[in-house]
Amino acid sequence: MKIQELESLLQIKNIRPTAMRLLVLEVLNSRRTAISLSELEIVLENSDRVTLFRTLKTFQEKGLVHSIDDGTGSPKFALCEEGCECIIERDLHVHFHCRQCGDTLCLPKYKIPEINLPTNFQGEEANLVVKGVCGNCRV
Repeated sequence: MKIQELESLLQIKNIRPTAMRLLVLEVLNSRRTAISLSELEIVLENSDRVTLFRTLKTFQEKGLVHSIDDGTGSPKFALCEEGCECIIERDLHVHFHCRQCGDTLCLPKYKIPEINLPTNFQGEEANLVVKGVCGNCRV
């Protein structure tokens, strides 16, 4: 994506397009795998950790990214697919964590099945992570 497209994406989500937000969005958009705060810090080596964390949290609150708990102890972040509103009943998908290379990928075509909770229960998050060996590592 060009910078104008990235700016537009931020504006659609009501996020003010600062230089740092554009850099973080560019990194997220260029990856096929989810990224942790530590990994993002390495990619954007001259950036402040707190600023990166706040940027990711803003993106998450505005529905631009979602976080993934893949069991590594460090949440990963990935861009939401177009039209996603992070609604538990509609937008949740399976994630895959490769035990060999450590990559975590979104599998948006594989939706988490609807879970009918008991009366008076309200789900706020759901996470399904399949762990194994990805196609690149199996070769």
